[in-house]
Formats: sequence, C-alpha cells, structure tokens
Amino acid sequence: MNFLDYLVSVDARTALMDRMMRKLGVDRQLKVVPDHEAVGHQDECAIWLDEHQQADDPPDYCRNRDLIARLQHAAGQR
Repeated sequence: MNFLDYLVSVDARTALMDRMMRKLGVDRQLKVVPDHEAVGHQDECAIWLDEHQQADDPPDYCRNRDLIARLQHAAGQR
C-alpha cells in the first residue's frame, strides 16, 4: 500500500465514523469531550476548503497540519 492509498483508506474510515456518530446522535458531543478541537472541525474545514482556491498552510485547527508540513517539505515547497 502506498501513501496515497493509505490516505484514501483513512478518508473512507473517517467518513464512516462521521456517519456513524451522526446516526447515533453523538456527533454534537465532540464539543464537550476534552481535546475536541483536534477532531471537531469537520464543518469549518469544509467551509475553509470551499472558500480557499489556493493556500500555503492549512488552518490552525487542522489536525493534519504537521503531516501536511512534512509533505510540503518533502515536495520542496518549504
């Protein structure tokens, strides 16, 4: 499995988790769980992606910020 395949599988699992949490009515509980900011920004992320045609860095709340920075560095963008 290459890295892109891994990311696609993570995305699919994340989508399933989101659907399950919504189906069970616990998605709103993320707001009261400690460290919820690391996982509770799906809506803000979607809006941010829609509003930015191009960007140098992800928003501060992005939990994949470190990974993206490493990928940018590996690609010679930093």
